[in-house]
Amino acid sequence: MPRNLQGIFWSLGATALASIAAVLVKFASVDFHVLQILFFRQLVILLTVLPIALRASLSDLKTKQPALQTLRLLGAFVALTAGFWAVSHLPLTTATVLNFTKTFFVTLLAARFLAEPFGVHRMAALVTGFIGVVIVVRPGIDGFVDPNALVAIIGAVGVAVAMTSVRRLSQTETTETLLIYQAVFVGGLAGIPLFWLWVTPDLKQAVVMLGIGVLATASQWMGIRALRLGEAGLISSIGYLQLIYAALFGFIFFAELPDGYTLLGALVIVASAIYTIRREAQQKTA
Repeated sequence: MPRNLQGIFWSLGATALASIAAVLVKFASVDFHVLQILFFRQLVILLTVLPIALRASLSDLKTKQPALQTLRLLGAFVALTAGFWAVSHLPLTTATVLNFTKTFFVTLLAARFLAEPFGVHRMAALVTGFIGVVIVVRPGIDGFVDPNALVAIIGAVGVAVAMTSVRRLSQTETTETLLIYQAVFVGGLAGIPLFWLWVTPDLKQAVVMLGIGVLATASQWMGIRALRLGEAGLISSIGYLQLIYAALFGFIFFAELPDGYTLLGALVIVASAIYTIRREAQQKTA
């Protein structure tokens, strides 16, 4: 199986788990600040990979590209903080759609810094997918002028920086190293304001927080695996399918009923993703 096709399947799993985690974040944001939710998320990730870290030597955990690692961590902090804020203040579907602007930033950064190919078929799939996003959002609705929407787009820029950096870092760093660095750095930054923002969770709330962390750990691991195997621009395009999850979960848990434009846009997005997958499969047999 070609590496790009393997990356697609890992990305599909990562997207599903990330969507479920977003639902839990939206529930938790009713009672907790997004930085406290982020702190617990990173703490669970750190505890998950800590046994592996304890067995490794210091030389194994030392990053070989400190400057790029720093850039990646800053991008991840911006992406996670802004993303949590958008999920907690916007309808789940809207927050997800605005996050899709990361595709443009990833494609540009990957072409510029990773020298990844960007041919006619790849461009057609990405443009078609984003047309679906435009159909869902519709220029002129409140989502484009709401400050919370701008936060979501800033988060998308952070995602693009982090994804592009991971694509290069994954060639020299282990998955465990990438997770440990992010858990410590992002969790540490999120934890500083908790001196003023802390709210003690009860048992049910603690379980929700734990669930966010566990799902995030699995999703991150699968996402890094996808980026290790596939090209950043291609893997990013598969994330369009998260809109389907968002619309479904938004309806089930938050009574957010998608309208006709949302359904039409979703069909366009799915068609774009399926075209990308089929083309990669055809290249395997060529």
